[in-house]
Amino acid sequence: MHISMKCSIAVHCLIFIYEAKGKARVTSTLLAQSTGCNPVVIRNVFSALKKAGIIKVARGAGGAELCKDPSEITLHMIYNALEPDGLSSLIGIHPCEGRKCPVAQNIRLVLQGPYQAIEDSIRHTMEGITLDSMIQDFHSRLSGTV
Repeated sequence: MHISMKCSIAVHCLIFIYEAKGKARVTSTLLAQSTGCNPVVIRNVFSALKKAGIIKVARGAGGAELCKDPSEITLHMIYNALEPDGLSSLIGIHPCEGRKCPVAQNIRLVLQGPYQAIEDSIRHTMEGITLDSMIQDFHSRLSGTV
């Protein structure tokens, strides 16, 4: 299973945006320095988050802001903005239906239920994690209370 790095980059950006509110204009160049990513990667992440209604980006001079309270933004929302088909493709089934083997002919149906249960469990867990909880964890780590 694999969750792309785009999700961690997005969370990094969102926490940075939250922390910088009222202190600095958050641009793709600034976030590229913080994340170590190319500004183009940051702009692609911004585009997906903007399309999902998670952030807004000022035209011209730039500057990103959260559109929602961090308590309303879940990890699943962030991940889904970047990887719309991500959860359903976390676990793949090899193509083998056309074979004469009875196992090959039925393996997809055998695995559908268990794989769906895993996907549902991951989604449920991600929906229970908010940007706010990750920001609180960040603050705890800054203060050394973790």
